Amino acid sequence: MNFSLDISPITTAFLTVVMPLLAFFYQALVGKKDQSGLVAIGAITVSFICGLFTFLSIWNTFPQTVEIDWFKIGNTTFTIGILLNNLTALMLLLVSTIAVPVHIYSKSYMHADTGVHRYWMYLSLFCFAMLGLVIMNNLLVMYVFWELVGFASYLLIGFWFTKDAAVQANKKAFLVNRIGDLGFLIGIAIVYSQFGTLNLVHLFETGGLLANTTIENGLWVSPHNSMPEIWLTIAGIAFFLGAMAKSAQFPLHVWLPDAMEGPTSVSSLIHAATMVAAGVFLMSTIFPLFNETVLLFIAIIGTLTAVTAAYFALAQYDIKKILAFSTISQLGYMMVGIGIGTWDAAMFHLLTHAFFKCLLFLCAGAVIHEMAHLKEHSQGDFDPQDVRNMGGLRTYMPKTFILMALASLALSGFPLTSGYLSKDSIIISAFEWASTKGMAFQIIPILLVLVSILTSFYIGRLIFKTFLGELRIQHLIGQHVHLKEAPKTMLWPMFFLGICCFFPLFSINPISYHDSWIMDGLLVAYPYETNHMAHIVIPILLTVGALSVWVLGWKWYAKGQYPLNENSFANHLSLHQGYLNQFNEKTIVSSMLWISKFAYWIDRNIVDGFIHLFTKIIQNFASLIDWLDKNIVDGIVNAVAKIAFALGNLARSAQNGKLQTYLYSVFLLVVVGLIYLLLR
Repeated sequence: MNFSLDISPITTAFLTVVMPLLAFFYQALVGKKDQSGLVAIGAITVSFICGLFTFLSIWNTFPQTVEIDWFKIGNTTFTIGILLNNLTALMLLLVSTIAVPVHIYSKSYMHADTGVHRYWMYLSLFCFAMLGLVIMNNLLVMYVFWELVGFASYLLIGFWFTKDAAVQANKKAFLVNRIGDLGFLIGIAIVYSQFGTLNLVHLFETGGLLANTTIENGLWVSPHNSMPEIWLTIAGIAFFLGAMAKSAQFPLHVWLPDAMEGPTSVSSLIHAATMVAAGVFLMSTIFPLFNETVLLFIAIIGTLTAVTAAYFALAQYDIKKILAFSTISQLGYMMVGIGIGTWDAAMFHLLTHAFFKCLLFLCAGAVIHEMAHLKEHSQGDFDPQDVRNMGGLRTYMPKTFILMALASLALSGFPLTSGYLSKDSIIISAFEWASTKGMAFQIIPILLVLVSILTSFYIGRLIFKTFLGELRIQHLIGQHVHLKEAPKTMLWPMFFLGICCFFPLFSINPISYHDSWIMDGLLVAYPYETNHMAHIVIPILLTVGALSVWVLGWKWYAKGQYPLNENSFANHLSLHQGYLNQFNEKTIVSSMLWISKFAYWIDRNIVDGFIHLFTKIIQNFASLIDWLDKNIVDGIVNAVAKIAFALGNLARSAQNGKLQTYLYSVFLLVVVGLIYLLLR
């Protein structure tokens, strides 16, 4: 896909990043005077156009990079610059493409909020940080934008800062992500120690520094340095720790469900193409750094994340939390893709998932928007996000129902949708990978198949409980219900995302992911052979499984034939997320609080006590020295001076010019002389 433009792609990439930053500064300076969001919408639209130009200019051509000096330490000069290749251009386009409908949707969704000027400011900052992260050519600068993404998400999650739950949620997200950031920093330190540079081109390009490293006699040897082999594994796991927190991998996923306290439009952006995508993007960028041990570790954590999150989604009642656990589960899929060496499949799933997950959140926002209005007008006492209060909404919101059902089909991986292609690419590759490793490794692709079926079940449950069956809210408020479709400014972005849920945007072949232009462009050489049987059996198995659980869900939730005990332990275990938050509270949080209190006690009673005692001793010693100085040292000096002074006075008195004194002195001298002679 070659595309010639007179404008340099470096220039358009720079404009893509900087436009949201200009919108942020404008809104920060103007403040409450601009609540329309038109500047933010205009800026992100220009970003999208520039991102599209950049993508068309770079895709399947030679990578381009530009850099300038940043600062210097000793003989080392650190640079800051832009790297454009297929991966970065693709992410640049994805982020700006998803951000545009979210901005337009927000204009209606947030228009009545009193703090909407802050919303536009934070949203612009968030987009700038994510766009900057994807095109930086240096790990250190990438880390700076990585932190800025975390800070902007902290502001957005806690946007409604008067709500205690929102404040607790953004603090939790901030603190959990600091754990991952520590891993990212450790990884940067190891890479710099080994290679003496953090430039992505120098490190990871074909024939670059990493390609010239070897393992010799237990040492990891590079052209710059050598260190024990274990540091290669530590570096890989350290970087993955950063991705675990950002991309909500088990057990660091706990912040993401709580982050639903922010506006739904923010949730759609975070879950689709920005914050949680950053970890997958980082793993794909530095993929050559990972050895077999690290890759297996990533695959195991990804599988564990996919399984647990899918299970937790089964019993949730909050419509946004169902989608939040769905995101965590799909991110687990992507990490498995990286762990088995198919990071192109991971990126493919990240792209398709971005569109249908963004649509799912925007549809959920439209439902919540109407339910919240109904609550306000009816003065009822119900949770507008609880699916138990919904049901039958397809009559009042048919367009939203169709769009959300379409996105759910894509998430479930039904044929003709984009999710069918990308999910198959990971599961089939996992089977092919496991066949080269041994029987024990087959558990990973088998679990991925199970997760895919669970995904179909819980997203089907959400559709059936929300849009089908009886209108339960009417029984709660006891009056006629007034519900309608969301405004057009919310519906049009949803229609755009709905079109993007179909396969043609990603491949001309609806049944083979190998024909996807994304997979062709990223072009990863797999270390195992194609299993043709898997390409036939697995798609059929997943489709039949998805259809079966949708039929089951329709009977249970739409027809009201639910046969299970809602108070069972398994249901409570799912609803309370495996009691992981309680476990963390009682173990990690309580332990840290106890350690903090103990450290405080040590500080106040031991450290401060020692300091006070030492101070007292020093004061007493100083007083003693002062007394000795005044009474002994000065006393001796003063005594000598007084004796000298007295002797001087005595000698001076003998020279007074009086004859009697002289005769008396001679007489005294003679007497003393005679006494001396007599006694001799």
